[in-house]
Amino acid sequence: MKILKVKCLAPTRLDNYLMQQFPALNPGRLNKALRENKIKLNGKKQPLSTRVMAGDEIKLFILDEVLDADRRVDGPAWKNARGPAQVIYDCPQILVVNKPAGLAVDGPEDDTLLNRALLYLNQQGEYKENSLYTPALCHRLDTGTSGLVLLAKTAAAEEFLVNAIKERLIRKTYLCVTFGRPVPPAATLHSFLTKDSVHGIVRILDEPKSGAKEIITAYDTIAVSGRLALLRVELVTGRTHQIRAHLASIGCPILGDSKYGNNAANRELKLKYQALCAWELAFPKKISDPQFAALAGKVFRAPKPWYYQQVLDGTLK
Repeated sequence: MKILKVKCLAPTRLDNYLMQQFPALNPGRLNKALRENKIKLNGKKQPLSTRVMAGDEIKLFILDEVLDADRRVDGPAWKNARGPAQVIYDCPQILVVNKPAGLAVDGPEDDTLLNRALLYLNQQGEYKENSLYTPALCHRLDTGTSGLVLLAKTAAAEEFLVNAIKERLIRKTYLCVTFGRPVPPAATLHSFLTKDSVHGIVRILDEPKSGAKEIITAYDTIAVSGRLALLRVELVTGRTHQIRAHLASIGCPILGDSKYGNNAANRELKLKYQALCAWELAFPKKISDPQFAALAGKVFRAPKPWYYQQVLDGTLK
């Protein structure tokens, strides 16, 4: 969100004032933003023809990359990332970065996790436009999920990490808050998952069927607060939306999840993204490949998300 305090000598139309401040906001973009309630004048939705005066307050719920589109630097997309990635670990082979909720790991936008990582490596003198190898993501997180992501800095590291993840050698542990307390408080869930591409979701099945993939999700309850539970979840298999859909299937959807969650609770508690964090990555204790032996036994953790302490002290409930 961007907040503007109007500074003009004479009353000016709202749309004209905004286009003066942000040339990228053409009439089409302004009308779309207004329809989506992304423009508020003094706390209220007002027509673009409304006259603004000095001292008025305008709130814009528009991405910075849209507002600053006309200021784009020529060249590859990573040059226009909003800043370098938050790095948890950096060595010659791999990079471990912390993704904030709401940021896509990759895609057509300039500001993605991958582009932030490339910007970081460029600033460190490790990556240039004409480098022979472009560092690569080795797994993904949903846009609304925060936490740790592994990137390979060499082709050999990419092969090693992708295989290690595929063979389940790297243990992935998540933290999340569910709407509802799971019974029992700790369990390992075994089910099957099938994709519903028409609705953009996955479905959980108790029995196998053609095209369905086996999924295993283990959880234990760290704390409870009112209707909520703080869980530690181990992702044994790694399928699309696995944790979100699997917990929802036992009546404990993740708080803030708009696809599988309780939308009434999400609105009440005003969560914009799901309360799910890829908190820990643990490498196996033994690695036979000498190139990556230094990673053996290493455990990386993201900072605990904001909701962790709030469930512990009972302020989120």
